[in-house]
Amino acid sequence: MNESRESNPYKGNMKILFLTTFAFFVSFVVWFNMAPFASTIEKALDLTTQEMGVLLTMNVALTIPARVIIGMLVDRFGPRKVYSTLLVIMSIPCFLFALGTTFTQLMIARMFLGIIGAGFVVGIRMVSEWFPAKKIGLAEGFYGGWGNFGSAAAAFTLPLIAIVLLGNVEDGWRYAIGLTGLLSLIYGFIYYFSVQDAPNGREYKRPHRNGAMEVTSYRDLFFLVFMTMPMFFILGVLTWKVQGLGFLSNTATYAIYAGLTALFLFNSFKIWSVNKSSLQQGVAKKEKYAFKQVAILDFAYLCTFGSELAVVSMLPRFFEETFTLSVAAAGMIAASFAFMNLIARPGGGWISDKFGRKKTLIILMGGLAIAYMLMGNIDSSWSLIAAVALTMLCSFFVQAGEGSVFSMVPLVKKRLTGQVAGMVGAYGNVGAVTFLTILTFVSPQTFFVVIGLFAVACFFTCFFLKEPDTAKIEQQAIEQEEVKQNETPQEVIAVRV
Repeated sequence: MNESRESNPYKGNMKILFLTTFAFFVSFVVWFNMAPFASTIEKALDLTTQEMGVLLTMNVALTIPARVIIGMLVDRFGPRKVYSTLLVIMSIPCFLFALGTTFTQLMIARMFLGIIGAGFVVGIRMVSEWFPAKKIGLAEGFYGGWGNFGSAAAAFTLPLIAIVLLGNVEDGWRYAIGLTGLLSLIYGFIYYFSVQDAPNGREYKRPHRNGAMEVTSYRDLFFLVFMTMPMFFILGVLTWKVQGLGFLSNTATYAIYAGLTALFLFNSFKIWSVNKSSLQQGVAKKEKYAFKQVAILDFAYLCTFGSELAVVSMLPRFFEETFTLSVAAAGMIAASFAFMNLIARPGGGWISDKFGRKKTLIILMGGLAIAYMLMGNIDSSWSLIAAVALTMLCSFFVQAGEGSVFSMVPLVKKRLTGQVAGMVGAYGNVGAVTFLTILTFVSPQTFFVVIGLFAVACFFTCFFLKEPDTAKIEQQAIEQEEVKQNETPQEVIAVRV
């Protein structure tokens, strides 16, 4: 290895960061390409309000299990192959949605398109390979914040593209959505030929066993099984919501419930079978990690990203009705919530790098709890300026909290980063469905207070986090790199075998 490589083992990491961030951006453009055309599609295909509700539900249904599965695949096969494959394959349902003429066609295409939302997990692992532990927060925050902006970019640009192509949104929506699929297809190939999984000379660590997350104690084994329950339960809630809209019979609903129960039992068995031999033999001290770190980060992301998805969905109507605003004005105010991603999420990561990840997350969760509690008091007696200012403040805590969560995710256990990111990311979607379901039973003000109470609980839970030792983690990476460089060809063959 030459001198420049030794002084900078992460040479080329900015290129990887930008290419991977754009991959995430593209995946979110595709995932949210229906939102700006919802009313247009409803009129063009003569859909009912209930049918549009089903399409919106299907858009997130498979994202929850997909993030867990994609997390396993990225740890096993590497982010280069997984991200490229995901972008290419997901262009197919995107094209099918653009060409759909019936509700059934749109529903099936939309359901599979939800899988592309799992692309976020892939980039978390890629970025973690290319940045040192002490700078990972800012890098992951930039990736998450600017990639997440794809949803807002879709809302702003796709209607304009439709108008440019065919003169009006009513005729051009199919072409605009189809173009996002073409972008995903092309960029999948560009990404494959432009990146590598790890810096030169550094090993891409893979799990010792595949099929379920590895744990290092019997207590953590049962804890992991317990933490998978909400992900299956929330899929049951989505099923219940679709049935409530009249699109599933009682027989079909019970069949899905039975299927989800069977999948939970199979997944629990898989967790046991993957971990039983190592637990029976005893796990080496250097391989141990505390699963409670993952569980707490799950809960924190449920409160941050979960609340973001839920609030963005209801905020336009809330401002429209509370302050008697036009649809356009309310939409612009709501969009500002998402715009904060560009600054707040990288900011949360940077603060975590600078002042400590545990401390930062505790402070941000405390601020989040207070902000949501205050938002629960917003009514027509407030000035619009004060309401918008509080909303923006709340948005900062939400997205900075997301950045802080993922500044810690890659430091839990390196070779399991994809699986940890997948589970934490899935909990974000669990939170969104949970909060939106609660909203159907309460007023918007109560809805904000409920989220605030979740954040209060998370605030206290975060005190049980353990601060990652970034210096030690980086030193271990350097030592492992030196060992790899000193291996003889015979030793390398033995390791690979």
